[in-house]
Amino acid sequence: MADTELAQAQEAISPVGAHSPTSIKPHRLNNHALACALLASTNSILLGYDIGVMSGAVLFIKENLEISSTQVEIMVGVLNVSSLIGSLASGKTSDYIGRRYTIVLAATTFLIGALLMGLAPSFPFLMAGRVIAGIGVGYSLMIAPVYSAEISPAMARGFLTSLPEVFTVFGILLGYIVNYALSGLPQHINWRLMLGLAAIPSLLIGCGVIAMPESPRWLVMQGRLDDAKQVLIKISDTIQEADFRLSEITKAASSDHLDSSSGKWHGHGVFKELLLRPSRPVRRMLIAAIGINFFMQASGNDAVIYYCPEVFKDAGIHSKKMLFAGMALSLAVLGMGSKFLEHSDSKPMWAIVLCVVAVCGVVSFFSIGLGPITWVYSSEIFPLRLRAQGSGLAISVNRLVSGVMSMTFLTISKKITFGGMFFVLSGIMVVATVFFYVFMPETKGKTLEEIGALFEDKNAEASIDDGREMG
Repeated sequence: MADTELAQAQEAISPVGAHSPTSIKPHRLNNHALACALLASTNSILLGYDIGVMSGAVLFIKENLEISSTQVEIMVGVLNVSSLIGSLASGKTSDYIGRRYTIVLAATTFLIGALLMGLAPSFPFLMAGRVIAGIGVGYSLMIAPVYSAEISPAMARGFLTSLPEVFTVFGILLGYIVNYALSGLPQHINWRLMLGLAAIPSLLIGCGVIAMPESPRWLVMQGRLDDAKQVLIKISDTIQEADFRLSEITKAASSDHLDSSSGKWHGHGVFKELLLRPSRPVRRMLIAAIGINFFMQASGNDAVIYYCPEVFKDAGIHSKKMLFAGMALSLAVLGMGSKFLEHSDSKPMWAIVLCVVAVCGVVSFFSIGLGPITWVYSSEIFPLRLRAQGSGLAISVNRLVSGVMSMTFLTISKKITFGGMFFVLSGIMVVATVFFYVFMPETKGKTLEEIGALFEDKNAEASIDDGREMG
């Protein structure tokens, strides 16, 4: 953007220039910002639906296509591994074509994958569909939180950026309901319908996102300050607040030297800065973002949901209808219940109930803590020029670990039993708790432009005040 444009944008907020970034707080949640975050977050239904529906469909696929347990693990995990491609590409893509059109691209890619899965005549065809759907999932996991973070006011950012996790859980529930509803159909039809129906929400999402405005921060990076101001007016409570937010964004863009001569920014050189020559603050951001994404999936939550039927069958619940109903009502203490059942011939009802309640507990705690906070934290801690690609890099680790967990969960559980596996996951979460306490500073109530200061050296406050390394 031109220097004169930046100066004009900053002069516009002269009446409030003396205020700190957090002094202008909305008194209520802006309806337009909420609507934008809701629309962007609906993309996460696609991943949730696949997790939920696949946990039941896999039972019928295994019997209908006569595949082995190893092939089942590969089929389930390949979507997560292929989503690595989408998450790595999503940052550069969103810097180039914008946040909004990247959301449309994610939905379109998943739509193609869902249709291929629903029409799959064979295992290789089904795998191809899951690879394509996985790429779409990778795009959506990065772009929805980033877009929500960039349109949200500071005091509502945590809530709005956590919405993708809410929609993921809703998608899981929807998948379970579809499992239950279609489980009575012939085996060669039911699983194809379960997987193919994912095309409907992806089509609706792709169309709905067209009505969303572009991220004001991306518009500023492109030098489109007038367009950015119009968006900010809609998602702010007052003109004064919109002017203040525009000034903060333009200052951050100016301090990051985002092609000030041409006013265009396409994300070039970001991976080099992240991986080859990161500054100390950027290195700390990377450690925090990659760490929380690693532990999110190392917790085993996705694998537990994917393989709930196998866990419950091992506990003594054999009816498919009961399996789906149990999952819908109880979305892992599984260690104690599983261990008891391993050494019991009678399969007492109290131990079975304990396993179901334990699944409820793990998924509930995950859904109010590590699940949503991972997306919030990953999307807000990087400076403006690094945000999309930094988030994409962190989420690619998320998808890689998810794929590894999904592809090895059954194999390891057969070696050490389900009870042993859940005790291992419990130990991992103890290590995760220490990591969160040591490496992740609190960001509550901070604007995106302030958060960079939290990762600076404490003796560099003077530089922080000048806006260095802030996004």
